Amino acid sequence: MKISVLFFGALKDLVGRSAESIDLPEGAQVRELLLYYARRAPRFEAMVPSLAIAVNQEYSGVERTLRDGDEVGLLPPVSGGSSTEKPTERAAERSAERAAEALGEVRIVRERIDAAIVAEGLKRPEDGAAVIFDGVVRDNTRGRRTLYLDYEAYEPMALQQMKSLAAQARERFAVRAASIVHRLGRLEIGETSVLIVVAAAHRGAAFEACRWIIDTLKKTVPIWKKEYFEDGAMWADGEPFPEEIRRPGGTAGVQPHHNE
Repeated sequence: MKISVLFFGALKDLVGRSAESIDLPEGAQVRELLLYYARRAPRFEAMVPSLAIAVNQEYSGVERTLRDGDEVGLLPPVSGGSSTEKPTERAAERSAERAAEALGEVRIVRERIDAAIVAEGLKRPEDGAAVIFDGVVRDNTRGRRTLYLDYEAYEPMALQQMKSLAAQARERFAVRAASIVHRLGRLEIGETSVLIVVAAAHRGAAFEACRWIIDTLKKTVPIWKKEYFEDGAMWADGEPFPEEIRRPGGTAGVQPHHNE
């Protein structure tokens, strides 16, 4: 059976490509796919314990059985209408869009993020607080001068995860709305990479929700950054994935066997 495999961040550099299609026996599990790459690239084996696995854009364990046509994303730790639509259909869509916007916008962009516009678009008369986290590109990392950053993402899955975070924050902290905007591509020093705005009746809940969103995003959303310095470039070391993502359902990590 044919399986599509996607590589991101440092893993993409290791295997020398961003995607490929491989043949696996019927009934093969994710475990067999990892063993396949461990045999091809010895350095891959060392990365296996830190990887998260996504099957068809959902986090998965190594014991999941694959099917023909599945898309498997191997994820290292992470640091758009139709001209044929009917007017009534578009009116219904706009009404739904306006209702969604009232709860906040979640987007992945490649252009400059304007924090003031996003914040003003979120606030409502009933809000007593709007807390903003504006993540900007700094000019140094561990004593090395940073020239610029380059962000990439497993976009469909990243957007889905970001929407989930916004929804969870609204429910968990009882805030009215949360916007999350993340930029991809090349970012210069001082530019915004990620913007989070939380609106609520009270400041305490807004602060807590904003902090939770950025901390969780940095650990779970498949977005990576490559740092460019005067003397070279490297993928930023990400925080380890939470155990429930690396080993969904408590499944054990794969242990490649060299005698296979």
